[in-house]
Amino acid sequence: MGTPEFMKSQIREKLAQGFHCIKMKIGAIAFEQEYEILKNLRKEFSTQDIEIRVDANGAFVPEEALEKLKRLSELELHSIEQPIKANQIEQMAALCQNTPIPIALDEELIGVIHFPDRKKLLEEIKPQYIIIKPSLLGGYKNSEEWISLAEKQKIGWWITSALESNIGLNAIAQMDFLHLIIQCLKD
Repeated sequence: MGTPEFMKSQIREKLAQGFHCIKMKIGAIAFEQEYEILKNLRKEFSTQDIEIRVDANGAFVPEEALEKLKRLSELELHSIEQPIKANQIEQMAALCQNTPIPIALDEELIGVIHFPDRKKLLEEIKPQYIIIKPSLLGGYKNSEEWISLAEKQKIGWWITSALESNIGLNAIAQMDFLHLIIQCLKD
């Protein structure tokens, strides 16, 4: 995050380019500072202007996470990625059950390589969303398996990248576009 003015100028630039969704990393500075920056942004940009997603990268401790999610919900955010560190299954499940903001699992999925373990993880945590990063989940086949499991459990998902080159980004964009076409055909 930067200063509120810097963030606003970046958002204006992205809106002018046709973007309607942004993701901001949180958890690097004091929560109150981040909250004020997000609040300031939301005052200027309505939910109709821009969809704001935040990614905590596991920065919240479980004991404080729900209270922080309640505060963040005042800002009409789309979702929060990985509010607490991975491998805290019971705590993450409780958060997903009680959260006022939809939770997206990200790091929680990495390293879960067997189908039964993937299925069990989603059944236990019951997240609102999962984040599909093909390069970190073992490629397309594994990503498709996560997507299939999510859809069967009525869990939303989206595909994104980690640190891919242009070639990797192009492949991910093609995968995402294919899913968009399939969804349009279903509708």
